[in-house]
Amino acid sequence: MGTLQLNYQSYGKGHPLIVLHGLFGMLDNWHSVGRMLGRDFRVFVLDQRNHGHSPHLAEMNYKVLAQDVRDFALQLHITSCYLLGHSMGGKVAMEAALRYPNLVDKLVVVDIAPRLYPSFHDAILEALTSLDLTAYKSRSDIDRALSTKIAELPVRQFLMKNLARNEDGSYRWKMNLAVIAQHYPELLQEIDSTVPFTKPVLFVRSLRSSYIGDKDIPEIHRLFPKSSFADFDTGHWVHAESPDGLIKTVTAFLLREKN
Repeated sequence: MGTLQLNYQSYGKGHPLIVLHGLFGMLDNWHSVGRMLGRDFRVFVLDQRNHGHSPHLAEMNYKVLAQDVRDFALQLHITSCYLLGHSMGGKVAMEAALRYPNLVDKLVVVDIAPRLYPSFHDAILEALTSLDLTAYKSRSDIDRALSTKIAELPVRQFLMKNLARNEDGSYRWKMNLAVIAQHYPELLQEIDSTVPFTKPVLFVRSLRSSYIGDKDIPEIHRLFPKSSFADFDTGHWVHAESPDGLIKTVTAFLLREKN
């Protein structure tokens, strides 16, 4: 059993459901959805390594992130669970299902495919790493500084949820920004396996993002032959833009008899 202690929040009772956030995210992003899913499941929303309040570690790739999920389950004596992941968390969930198929009963992947992706976040990483947080006295000052490189207010608001105050009043990032930036190329890599995951999988697709296209479907079916798809007229953050619809869709899929 691993010794890494991930920060988590739990909700409800029932069969375990582990939820994994995306890059630059944290469990707080899934609090409302996790609480509502807790009506039917025992939900565990995690801070993944180098995010939120979980440990900062030098290694970061899909193998170790999937191992973290497996170790978390062992620590809580979870022998089988449902697994849901968004974006980077969706890739972690896919890797965990392929590596530890006996642990995962059903899988939900929100708006990500198992393929190699281009560097969508280079501008964000450059903006964050170039910012000297010790030079700012307020969140509004930081927001103004970020706005010169990140024009979209919702993106800045999402990123600034990572801000925390030190005892002296200065700011710091909760996430391990240096390690995330260093290993970002590894987080773009594809998920692959010679052995498919043969249990039911739901892929949630955003119709207003480019993360899952029709060209991704053959590879999805190769790795996850029992895949089905649910389309949402949202952007990439489906859980923020259509929480009720996502909860309804995920709950129906997970409670459906295994096929």
